[in-house]
Amino acid sequence: MPPPHPEPLSLNDVLDDIAYKADNDDTPEKLTLGEVLDSVGRRTYGPILLVIGLIAVSPLTALPGTTWFVAALTLLVAGQMALGMKRIWLPRKARDMGVPRDSVKGVVEQGRRFANGIDGLLKPRLIFLSRPPFVNFVALLVIGAALLTFPLGLIPLAPLAPGMAVVFFGLGMTARDGLWLLLGALAVGGAMWLALPLIF
Repeated sequence: MPPPHPEPLSLNDVLDDIAYKADNDDTPEKLTLGEVLDSVGRRTYGPILLVIGLIAVSPLTALPGTTWFVAALTLLVAGQMALGMKRIWLPRKARDMGVPRDSVKGVVEQGRRFANGIDGLLKPRLIFLSRPPFVNFVALLVIGAALLTFPLGLIPLAPLAPGMAVVFFGLGMTARDGLWLLLGALAVGGAMWLALPLIF
């Protein structure tokens, strides 16, 4: 049975699809990362970036090494976005990574607290920013956010800045809302400001 929103257009849509997968999966204890990402589709970059961004700003990153793993996953997805690949490829090792079902449901519930308010602010505007050639520049900014996560991962809570940038980019691409893509660019700028003392 397909998820409720084969082509998610909002944060609520993405959360609905993840919740549906968590409630209807055959495995009792955990989901794989591939299953979570497949629940929102692997032909559209917006929902995938949004899911990765939500993981990046969730308590799941308290697990050692998770912050850098999510950053590497972001790099991989954004690189394919920059190249204009039609279907997103993930290595089997990443797809098979187990995610506790309760943790997935926890991320969904956390997202629900903000989803209605955020979705009320989303609408198609400045749509050209979500299309080539501008979308390639967006992809480069996502790559920048992922790269900044590596040095910022040495500081508690600092990776939230690039993580929020990825969330904004995911929202903007999902809803075709260029304003949120611009907010993502500003968030990358803020992350760069935080990272500069660590880099130089």
